[in-house]
Amino acid sequence: MEFAVLGWPPTGPTLRLDFRRFAYAGKFVMSNTGKAVVRNDGEYGTDESLETPTEVDADEFEDDIVAALAFNEDRTDGDTLWYRYITVRADARGEGLGPRLATFLAPKAAQRGYERLRIAVNNPFAYEAMYKAGFGWTGRESGVAELVLGRPAEPTEAATRDRSKERYRDGLRLYRERNLGEPEESFLAARTDADTPERTGPHRPSDPDD
Repeated sequence: MEFAVLGWPPTGPTLRLDFRRFAYAGKFVMSNTGKAVVRNDGEYGTDESLETPTEVDADEFEDDIVAALAFNEDRTDGDTLWYRYITVRADARGEGLGPRLATFLAPKAAQRGYERLRIAVNNPFAYEAMYKAGFGWTGRESGVAELVLGRPAEPTEAATRDRSKERYRDGLRLYRERNLGEPEESFLAARTDADTPERTGPHRPSDPDD
């Protein structure tokens, strides 16, 4: 697989992702966000069973992308970069591509001068995935009941506070209070006494599974 940054905000590229296979596909058509992607190396094929609506030209879809990340600079803090949307193609989910892509972008953001990374997540699966990418709950919630997670673009010792076991469990407790139903309830129940998830290592071209 190839990990790549396609462009930075405010004039990032647009991506035509197949809306049948990617969540948030419509958000990647916007040009005001930067984009990073994981490209296919032939491991994943095309699902011929998917029917294309007559008003959609399937040839316009990006068919070599299996994961994508959209991001933009904070409106009032030029040192902070927000991860807005992370999406993984349906046939590639469960393989850790989301956390790996989020981890891949972090040092690139540091090179561009960003000091902090932020993301707001609305479900425990995304919460867990971003912990694997080195994020930790900041203790803040957004106005739409999302938990705000953060990490420095370059890892520092000070970042360990937000990634403590107690802070991680506090965030999970908030999700339990929302009565999300299945499969979220089973996911949360399995993590009642869990430790902070191990971080996903940075992507390297020599990774055995690439």
